Amino acid sequence: MDSETSPWPALSAFCPRCGAAEIAGGDGPFPLCARCGFSRRRFPLVGVAVVVRDDAGRVLLGRRAHGAWAGLWCIPCGAVEWDEHVRDAAERELLEETGLQLRTREVIAVHSNFHQPERHSVGIWFAGEVMGGRLHPGDGENSELAYFDPASPPNLAFPTDALVLAQLAVG
Repeated sequence: MDSETSPWPALSAFCPRCGAAEIAGGDGPFPLCARCGFSRRRFPLVGVAVVVRDDAGRVLLGRRAHGAWAGLWCIPCGAVEWDEHVRDAAERELLEETGLQLRTREVIAVHSNFHQPERHSVGIWFAGEVMGGRLHPGDGENSELAYFDPASPPNLAFPTDALVLAQLAVG
């Protein structure tokens, strides 16, 4: 299989475990080292997001400050770090991005995110109960924060946020 038809990104041809000169397709679905049996697999990143609602039922969104989605809006979100519980990650990310301290509550949604093919992720959206803090764009990922009616959000960065907001709009 050449790089034009391979589903795998360009990676070193050397095995990261034993240093063998080539990792091939193997007999199964994953590239395999013929010398030591190392299987080069890719797994999705786990992302978390927190839905914070105001008294009118509007949802807190952040306007992305940088990157491919700059200027577009999203539910505050981030990645789970190694050895971190998903709820702790959600609470940490929301605090970093918004200045709000909260407690995660029920899971609202779980979706596979395919909008960035080279970085497939699985997202978990939690309801959040604000416990304190001061609302402000904290870590520089967002240029502004605002509450929006989930039935009529601004232009969104991520298609799965649109699914979650649509679900919130009818429920």
